[in-house]
Parts: sequence; structure tokens; C-alpha cells
Amino acid sequence: MACLSEKTLSAATSSIDEHSLHALEAEKIDSHTSVEEVSIVTLEGDSDVEFGDRDARKKLERKFLRKLDLRMSIMVLIYILNYLARNNVGAARLRGIEADLHLTGQDFPTLLSILYVGYILMQIPSNMLLNYFGKPSLQLPLCMILWAMISILTGISTNFANALLTRFFLGFVEAAFFPGALFLLSKWYKRDELGLRIAILYCGNIISNAFGALLASGILDGMDGKLGRAAWRWLFFIEGALTMFVALCATFILPDFPATTRRRWFSEAERRLALLRMAEDVGVGDEDETEVTQVQGLVMAVTDWKTWVMALALTSQVVCLSFNAYFPTLSATMGFNTTVTLLLCAPPFAWTAIEAFVVSAHSDNHEERFWHVCIPFMIGLVGFVIAISTMNTAARYVSLFLMAQCYAGFVCMYAWVSNTFARPPAKRAVAIAFVNAFSQLGNVAGS
Repeated sequence: MACLSEKTLSAATSSIDEHSLHALEAEKIDSHTSVEEVSIVTLEGDSDVEFGDRDARKKLERKFLRKLDLRMSIMVLIYILNYLARNNVGAARLRGIEADLHLTGQDFPTLLSILYVGYILMQIPSNMLLNYFGKPSLQLPLCMILWAMISILTGISTNFANALLTRFFLGFVEAAFFPGALFLLSKWYKRDELGLRIAILYCGNIISNAFGALLASGILDGMDGKLGRAAWRWLFFIEGALTMFVALCATFILPDFPATTRRRWFSEAERRLALLRMAEDVGVGDEDETEVTQVQGLVMAVTDWKTWVMALALTSQVVCLSFNAYFPTLSATMGFNTTVTLLLCAPPFAWTAIEAFVVSAHSDNHEERFWHVCIPFMIGLVGFVIAISTMNTAARYVSLFLMAQCYAGFVCMYAWVSNTFARPPAKRAVAIAFVNAFSQLGNVAGS
């Protein structure tokens, strides 16, 4: 664009009448403005003509974002269910799963860590397929149905080998959701919008720690012995059935990508605006870079040093956050009964969800990531020190709040990763999945 000729400039501005052009020049162009700058200003103005004018475009954009946010919000619920299926074994531990499956020694930590083997292996292939087919409204709900079925199978396990197999394959199918969700968001939202949306999505993870404890408390307290089944088995049955129902709903709610969606609830003007917004954000649209194959995107991602730096940074944070799998156990050290122990898990994560939202919004507004990532972890360090230094009940409960709020920095880190690998989409799909998959090694070690 910087080398447009006078003739090209004339053609680009032909749709603007003389009065509008003079007004534009008076506002934005002084006597020293170059031809190249005039070209940029004029073409930027031209992009709004398609939608009427600048005010009409802004009005359409606000309506489009409200509609898109409403559709995307179901991913928060999906993420809650995703994390419930992954972490409900921690709550089940409080009501007899170890005794019923005859677990000894390192059997329980193995059940926690084996999930991440499949979770790590499948993230990159899953995102490559997602980018290739462009149908997240089908791929993500299908994976939900599969992990719901596997979760239900965990509830009928009778020994360590059964449980180990279900946990291993649960990781395989759960791997599709989170990196796929991040990739889907990056297809629709601009860089200065992405941090807040990722925070809202990740609140599903955080809320699941609070809501999951409340749900588990109700099921474990009220379903023991029903139909001759232990309470921990009902935990897997009920959460699996709920996941299947939400998966069916998600098929009709989730959008595909801007270039592939054909849903009636996006008008043609809104689809064109979605593509234009992303092209303006980074200078080129996803649909303009389809010549990069999935394999080329893989090579580009793994040979970029920034991918490895981001992966190592995120891994260190995941190790820090691995206390999450043992959160009910940490809460139990305060000496209350099972029901109270699970209820006490909720407030720290409810507070964390609010903090993550505020921190991410502030990060977007100030276009800064580093300190918004680091400061919550610095506060978390204080929580870890308190936890290992005292058995005072009040102090230990405060330490749970300080540890949990580390997730506010973790959420900002995901936005930083998505911003770092803007284009081409084939590379971005792999980079997001690779960084998230590699970081799960921290969960293996942490468990």
C-alpha cells in the first residue's frame, strides 16, 4: 500500500464525493502529508463505505460483538464440564474411591498424571484438524460426547487397571477443547479484545473448581447407596450425563470460523465485517493465507524460538498451579468434615474468577502483559510460604485464596501466547496447541 501510485489513489477515492474528500483532508492531512499517507487514510475510510459510514459500521460492530459474545459464552459452561471431568477424581477420593478400587501407594497420583499423557499427545493433531476442516461447531461437541461417555465408564470401574484406562483415554478426547477454544477465539476477536475473552473462557476453569466442589458436595452427600451404587460413582454418572446434554446444545450454538460459518444468525454484512476486522488488526486476513498447509504450519511453529520460550514459561506456571488437583485435600487439612471441606473450596476460586476478569480487562486496556502475568504469581508465593509455615486454620484458609489467585496471571499468559502468533492461521493453530500441550508436562510432574 505504501507504494500506491497517483492513478491508483484516484481509483481508490472515486467513491467519495468531493465534499467528503475535502472534509477528510482538512481533518487528517496537513500540507506535509505524503501520497502514501493519503492512500492509507483514504482506503481506511473506504472500508467503512461498504457498511454505510463510520457510525453505521460502529453500530453494526457493537451488534455483531454482542451476538458473538452470546454465542461464545457457552464455551464457559463447556470448560466447566471439561474440568469437572478431569478433576472430579479428587472429590471422589474423599468418599471412598481409593478403598473401592483397592488403590495403594502411588496408584492415586498415577491416576491424576496419566490423563495428561493423552492430553499432551492429541492437542496439536486436534488443532491441525480444526484449522483444516473449519468446523468447531461439530468437532468440539463430538469430543464432549466422547469424554462424557468415558467419564461414565470411570464410574463403573472396579479396579486400578479399569480406572487407569479410562483416565488415559479421557485425556485424549479432552485435549481437543481448550486449545481449540483458544484458536476459535483468535479467529473472531482482535488482539485488544482477546485477553478479556480468554479470561471469561478461563473463568469456566476457575468456576469449575468452585462449582465443582459444590456439586460434588451435594452428590456425595445425597446419593450414597442409591440403586446400590457408591456416592463417588454417581458423581461420574451425573456429570457425564450433564456433559452429553450440553454437547447437543453446543452443536446448534457454537459458530464456525468467519470464513466458513453459514449460520443464519450472522448476516452477510456481519460476516464481511468479521473478516475485515481481523484483516485490519494484523494487516492480512486468515482467508488470504490458505496457501500455508497444516504441515508447513507445524514446521513454522516448532522452528520459531518464541514457541519454545512461551512453552517453557507456561510449563513453569502449570507446575506452580498443580496444587489444584489436590485442592480438596489441602482444604481437608483444616480439619472439617467432607461436606464442609468441599464447600470451603468454593470461595477462593470465586474470588479468583473476579480477579482474573479484572486483571485481564486491565491488561487489554493498557496493552501490557508481562506485569499482569507476574504480579499474581508473586502474591501466590506468599500463599505457598504461609501454607508450609503454619497449621493455623485461618492462616491456611487465607493461603488457599492467595494460591488460587495465581490463575489471574495464568489467564493473561494465554492471551500473550495468542497475541504472539498472529499469522498465518496454520502456524497459530499449532503454536497455541503446542504451547498448551508442552505445558501439561508441569501437571505430570506436579501430580
